[in-house]
Amino acid sequence: MLRLNQGWRFGPYRPGAELPSFDDSRFEQVTLPHTVVPLSWRHWRPADWHRLWVYRRRLGPTRARTFLDFAGVMVNATVHRDGVPYPTHHGGYLPFSVELAPNDAESVLAVVVDSRWSAVPPQGSPDGPVSVDYLEPGGIYRDVTLREVPDVFVADVFARPVDVLRPDRRVEVQVTLDAAVAGAGRVDVALTDGSRVIAAATTPVRVTGGRSTVELTLTGLAGSTLWGPGSPQLYGVVTTLDLAGTRHTHRTRIGFREARFTPDGFLLNGSPCRVFGLNRHQSYPYVGFAMPERVQRRDAAILVEQLNCTMVRCSHYPQSPHFLDACDELGLMVWEEPAGWQYVGDAAWQEHVVANVRDMVLRDRNRPSVVLWGIRLNETADQPELYARTRRLADELDGSRQTTGAVVTQAADRSATDVFAFDDYRTDADGNATLLPPLTGVPYLVSEAVGALTGPPYYRWTDTAGVLATQLVMHARVHDIARSDDRYAGLLGWAGFDYASLNGRVHQHVKWPGVVDMFRVPKPGAAFYQSQVDPAVRVVIEPAFFWPCTGPVVIGTNCERLELTVDGRPAGTARPDRDRFPHLAHPPVFTDLPPGDELRIDGYAGGRLVGSRTFTRDVRLLLAADDPVIAADGSDATRVLFRAVDAHGNHRAGVTGKIRFDLAGPGVLVGDNPFAFGDYGGVGAVWLKASAPGRLVLTARHRRLGSATVEVVAE
Repeated sequence: MLRLNQGWRFGPYRPGAELPSFDDSRFEQVTLPHTVVPLSWRHWRPADWHRLWVYRRRLGPTRARTFLDFAGVMVNATVHRDGVPYPTHHGGYLPFSVELAPNDAESVLAVVVDSRWSAVPPQGSPDGPVSVDYLEPGGIYRDVTLREVPDVFVADVFARPVDVLRPDRRVEVQVTLDAAVAGAGRVDVALTDGSRVIAAATTPVRVTGGRSTVELTLTGLAGSTLWGPGSPQLYGVVTTLDLAGTRHTHRTRIGFREARFTPDGFLLNGSPCRVFGLNRHQSYPYVGFAMPERVQRRDAAILVEQLNCTMVRCSHYPQSPHFLDACDELGLMVWEEPAGWQYVGDAAWQEHVVANVRDMVLRDRNRPSVVLWGIRLNETADQPELYARTRRLADELDGSRQTTGAVVTQAADRSATDVFAFDDYRTDADGNATLLPPLTGVPYLVSEAVGALTGPPYYRWTDTAGVLATQLVMHARVHDIARSDDRYAGLLGWAGFDYASLNGRVHQHVKWPGVVDMFRVPKPGAAFYQSQVDPAVRVVIEPAFFWPCTGPVVIGTNCERLELTVDGRPAGTARPDRDRFPHLAHPPVFTDLPPGDELRIDGYAGGRLVGSRTFTRDVRLLLAADDPVIAADGSDATRVLFRAVDAHGNHRAGVTGKIRFDLAGPGVLVGDNPFAFGDYGGVGAVWLKASAPGRLVLTARHRRLGSATVEVVAE
């Protein structure tokens, strides 16, 4: 398999642009993933990308059976080879392939991308982009690969673990073969742990053409390890077809786990497990959805390693395979759902929904991380016929996972899905976030809370510390309630990350409910999630305020008590508020701060000092890259964070002005240059890409803060 992310020319579509004779010399040279228009972090305008575009590329000879695989194109795509079109693919979130006929000569590929508003989920409403709570910039925004296979090859493998909690657990394997010729041979399947083969099975096969399936069972697996948060054990499934002197090998991964939502709570591998997580959008500054593998995977790491999540809801569409790969590897459970948002169209539109559910399940049914199939479009009214079809389809193609779909009223049809998922944005008489009691007799999961409709309209770095602390308190409140009654399977807060939108409470075309901002920087509200970890694993003392400050403040911590010192003088002892948050493992701390120049917070657990934080009034410029080394392929990227901080790395608010960048070396800067530091709130990021091996040296300059430099090696 060969990635075809390089060597593309791109421009607005003009008649004849799909033909090999078209002169594309004035087109822009681009690498994939790619977005059709340049973007900032704000003020995205759908009118800028709502048109036809074309990507063109030369392709060498293809002598074997060859497939061109697209992981995702927004919104509709028609592939042409030497001017001959293949059927148009509709929808931007799921993969599709075209089989290229053998050709001894070089040919021209042209992909016409229709990024206009169309009758394809989640789009279709006559109200246009404002009707969907996320913007969808067009382009070939995921990878393209070239796949050469024999005349008969393994097209798909579904390896389903069965009875995983029993000593006689097994894997039932369904192998789909695609045959262009007839022949006889055999299929071998092996379950591997690294290079070690744990179990194997074989069966003879005879094919006559077209698609056919064979089934095998792997047994003798009593010693295999269960998959879950904290123990994400993965096993390889290697399927080999030997037929008529040719061999084809297919590889996938699985994990052994049982995930079951019940009216009395959620059970993972037979034990109670409270869902603790967030919703995620795949929206990024500057490039829309078009971030490469490294950046997509990092979102999963943020959710697990920084925010201690056990589950993420992929709202509201199938997300990057790279993100899901990381979820498999990190033990992050996933609720995956088809594209949709508060709208259901006509019969033709609904056929796209059914196709999306089919393609979603087929793409990801081997993943142990996926524990729920969304078969009901987000926040839509009851659609008995449509959702009976999608539920039946998910069961037929998989059958090992329960189904769900978020609703906004507890009066919604309980029988439509296996798990009743409720978006609960309730507040009490004092304006505090709260939850309705769970319904009895059905598995019950809170699918959204806090961010979209409850509390302040925005959580921006330019807002007051009090507003930002409110986010922490509200998330703590709803999670405390969700842990007060075992009938709650758990709660997925809204939201993990800020994202672009025109719908609802937006500022500068950005939705700001994330506990992490769009540059992937945790806000003060993230301190609640960061603190919900055993101090033996990681000590957390995270302020939901900006020093210097006075008066009431909130601190997220997993310490048993905090000792505060201001300018060398004791300023009080503070403890987690277990009276207001009796069900949390680590409630937030509420205390008062006197004025001063230097604040020190010492954290104690088990009667001993386990961590300290120091805050000062000075301010300087921080510049830091996530990765010291990236691939020199024009696609890979690493984030470079810049921020106004004190000498101890703590955020300093109120810094204005612009950040200007100079980049030396064989690379490009993806981001605003200059960056309006004051507009965003003293923090931001750019991404670096490299077109050739070498050293990338990025220098950032600020009139008041001076300059800082970071180096990234491309190889």
